[in-house]
Amino acid sequence: MTSAEWEPESDEPEGPQGEVGGEDAFESLLAALEFCQIQVRNLADEQVAVRRMAMLAAQEAPPEKIFRAVSREIGELLGTDYVVINRYEPDDTTASVGHWSRPSSPDVMPPLAGHWPIENGSATEIVARTGEPARIADYTHAETEMGEWARERGLRSVVACPVMVKGRVWGMIASLSTEAQPEDTEARMLQLGVFASAAIDNAEIGAELHASRARVIAASDATRRRIERNLHDGVQQRLISLGLQLRTAEACLEPGQDVLRNQLARTTQGLTDVLEDLREISRGLHPASLSRGGLRPALKSLARRFAIPVELNVSIDGRLPEPIEVAVYYIVSEALTNVLRHAHANSVRVDLSIDRGAVRVSVYDDGIGGTELGGGSGLIGLKDRTEALGGTFQLESPPGEGTSLLLKIPLPD
Repeated sequence: MTSAEWEPESDEPEGPQGEVGGEDAFESLLAALEFCQIQVRNLADEQVAVRRMAMLAAQEAPPEKIFRAVSREIGELLGTDYVVINRYEPDDTTASVGHWSRPSSPDVMPPLAGHWPIENGSATEIVARTGEPARIADYTHAETEMGEWARERGLRSVVACPVMVKGRVWGMIASLSTEAQPEDTEARMLQLGVFASAAIDNAEIGAELHASRARVIAASDATRRRIERNLHDGVQQRLISLGLQLRTAEACLEPGQDVLRNQLARTTQGLTDVLEDLREISRGLHPASLSRGGLRPALKSLARRFAIPVELNVSIDGRLPEPIEVAVYYIVSEALTNVLRHAHANSVRVDLSIDRGAVRVSVYDDGIGGTELGGGSGLIGLKDRTEALGGTFQLESPPGEGTSLLLKIPLPD
């Protein structure tokens, strides 16, 4: 090939100008690579957060714990300053049920269960009306109560995402920041909101189930008390009156009427036995000593009537809330009955105390052990009653080493 036949393959200039073009392309490639790395890292972080939220929901954690965890996960993923979860209420307000703040930021979130009005033009109102994300980029001229509250605390912007539960707008999750928030915040919150909604839905279902069980047990206890009152004020008094009448009739008999006298005596004794049986049933329903004096005298009376020696240690002064007193009495009563029927024990120890804001009940017997939940042991009812009050139930029963029950029921604030 001669020099005359050769032509350059490109019109691009040589030298420094061409080198600059190569550097630009390389920098663009690095920027794209860095962007992809950020996206992958964000996706990985989101997957970890979603897994944690799913595990928390599967463990049937209390709603307030789930709300708190969801707020933290979203706040840390978005890198924002504050996150708050609001639930829409029937009275056109929102209730703050969970929140998170960056550790380096002052905690300025509204108090939990604090109610806020749904004002026109606010992020809360937009989400409720449209079911779509809402953004307020600047609170400088906001006239809403929430806007003034945010402005006073140095918050500049909010991005809110709906929380959908059972096909309705249950509430919203809001990200609040002292800076402008990235353009993809809504998209990321919507992706996370799907899993947060599922976790909150599970929490709501668990709360409804818990409340339902508590109502059933409360209704059962109320029925027991009503039956006890009816027996005491009605049937028992009538039987006592009939017994007095029989004794009066027996005293009025003429000498020589021994056959009739014996019949009246047997009838009177039979009536007395029926009255005692009825009193025993009445005590099992709802002992009067529990209503009058609380747990200490009621449990003492229960222990005295038990066929096996009971060591009773009650370290509680004063009265407890009625639902807890009733629950503890029936738990101890049923536990002792269970020991008598199944444990083949020689003694039982019952300890009752208050520990860290909760009533602590332990029942230990020296029987044969090997007890399990279910199988006719009667322990399922104790577990349900305990958990209906937000408590915990623990059973230890190694074969040949006795059985130990430990229950903790939280006291109201």
